[in-house]
Amino acid sequence: MFEETILTAIVVVSAMLYPDAALASPRSETVKMMCGKQAEHNATLYVPNFVATMETISAQMRSSGFGQAITGSGPDANYGLAQCYGDLSLIDCVLCYAEARTLLPQCFPSNGGRIFLDGCFMRAENYPFFREHSGPGDRALCGNTTRDPPAFKAAARQAVSEAVSDAVNGGGFGRAARVAEANQSAYVLAECWRTIDAGSCRACLENASDSVLRCLPSSDGRALNTGCFLRYSDADFMNPVPRNRSERGVVIVIVIATVSVGAVVAIGAMFGVYICKQRKIQKKRKGCGEAERYVKSLNDSSLNFKYSTLEKATGCFDEANKLGEGGFGSVYKGVMADGREIAVKRLYFNNKHRAADFYNEVKIISTVEHKNLVRLLGCSCSGPESLLVYEYLPNKSLDRFIFDSSRGKALRWETRLEIILGTAEGLVYLHENSNMRIIHRDIKASNILLDSRLAAKIADFGLARSFQEDKTHISTAIAGTLGYMAPEYLAHGQLTEKADVYSFGVLLLEIVTGRQNNRSKHTDYSDSLINIAWKHFQERRVEELFDINLMLSSSRKDEAVRVVHIGLLCTQEISSLRPTMSRVMQMLVSEAELAAPTSPPFLDDTTMELSEIPSHYGNGAASVANISHSILYPR
Repeated sequence: MFEETILTAIVVVSAMLYPDAALASPRSETVKMMCGKQAEHNATLYVPNFVATMETISAQMRSSGFGQAITGSGPDANYGLAQCYGDLSLIDCVLCYAEARTLLPQCFPSNGGRIFLDGCFMRAENYPFFREHSGPGDRALCGNTTRDPPAFKAAARQAVSEAVSDAVNGGGFGRAARVAEANQSAYVLAECWRTIDAGSCRACLENASDSVLRCLPSSDGRALNTGCFLRYSDADFMNPVPRNRSERGVVIVIVIATVSVGAVVAIGAMFGVYICKQRKIQKKRKGCGEAERYVKSLNDSSLNFKYSTLEKATGCFDEANKLGEGGFGSVYKGVMADGREIAVKRLYFNNKHRAADFYNEVKIISTVEHKNLVRLLGCSCSGPESLLVYEYLPNKSLDRFIFDSSRGKALRWETRLEIILGTAEGLVYLHENSNMRIIHRDIKASNILLDSRLAAKIADFGLARSFQEDKTHISTAIAGTLGYMAPEYLAHGQLTEKADVYSFGVLLLEIVTGRQNNRSKHTDYSDSLINIAWKHFQERRVEELFDINLMLSSSRKDEAVRVVHIGLLCTQEISSLRPTMSRVMQMLVSEAELAAPTSPPFLDDTTMELSEIPSHYGNGAASVANISHSILYPR
């Protein structure tokens, strides 16, 4: 991973030094990702096997654009395959594969999956699939725009036939073009995986051509088959430079990829020296002060993005692109040159805590990957402030919906339940399935982001802490948001996973009721939500608390009551009585009888000897100690 990050930096530099080699496109846009239905057998063995397979493939991809590897044995074995399409240069191939490699692990805990990008393909399974050329997952994806002229249909059919013939007779890769008047030209690319023979390649592409031509008169169609990929379009999407053409930039990549790790470290140091010199030259840009000590400790992922690139992507941090704001700085929407949307967290370092939390967030979130965790794309430390780059999630944060009477209508009960389950899955992964035990410390509605399908992703790892399996707890300075912090942590600073369980319990109550647990001028009740829920539960009047936007049926009401019950189990005063997150997950998906909860802590936040800091968004979320502000994106 370290070597691949350096490689990405070298690719950027080589593209600058040799612009002719950078004219092509990695076509790294995701077309389709398909995950297996069978769960992994043993995460302790599966995860390192998967990582080892991907590392082996990485080295092969840098030299040939194709990789195949096997790690482990039995049900925990990992078989991996990756291949770039024949028109991609090695530079673009590396970039496309790097994108696929970050996305496919989202299939976990499934033991297999495949992903088609517009420039490459990647698959991983726990069985030898390499010679397969057809399967139940084969499908065609059609574009939304139509081209009615008969000339286009005829051109597409002819070009598909030529590309398939070219691929079958030319080693698995074929391309064809039928150029005509506007909107009547057709361009086709055909690719078979190198692990199948010529006969299987022919069978796969013939099947693919039959299915993709059914897309006509759509202007674009893709066949995603087990052993091949086929695409036609009315736009010339293919790269003009074949892979075997001499490219000076590619030579640089190959050389860097074959040197020792020590040499890679030396190259990384050279880049660090260069950046430091540039900072001194640009006197108008102030240094990061205390943060520089931490920046030097960051791995070379800090080179993934240049400050100028992110500055341009956000329109020089235009106010119109601002997504949120907090004590750490602001978050902006950005659009990269290739059209990819990103979220840039702009951090202002004015003391050592800010620098430490920046370093901590990069260190922790870069080591974990899960479909319910916000994905960190990279960072930058070369400008006047440090930047974190995340995937962009268009629906922003959960609190914008559940605490708003109008937006809350968009979250019906079924959607809220999926958000609950997704958040629980993410916490189970952090607590139990990652390489280290990770406690988030700031689970709340504003740190649960929603993607385009309203699926939940946990954000903001600035306060997260990790510790080894042989530790029962760690003692640390108190940090988090009042109303969400467990009483034992608030009183003694002793941190365990049960602190996150408590916060999750509060979140459950908020999702069901549409109310905030924090007291503020915006709430119409004086007691805490936990205490209110407890009283209603004792009196069997829980239904009175349901968010009026839910409009629940009788069976759904029972589900909502069960979620409130689980929320009260998670917020019990005695931490040892709270369930683990894996147990919470079981309770959410099963109908087994639940234990009776004991009383929650009856804390009066007006008597706490802790200083509160006003929220930037007026949602009543005040924070303490190391500060945790509620904002609309990861801090």
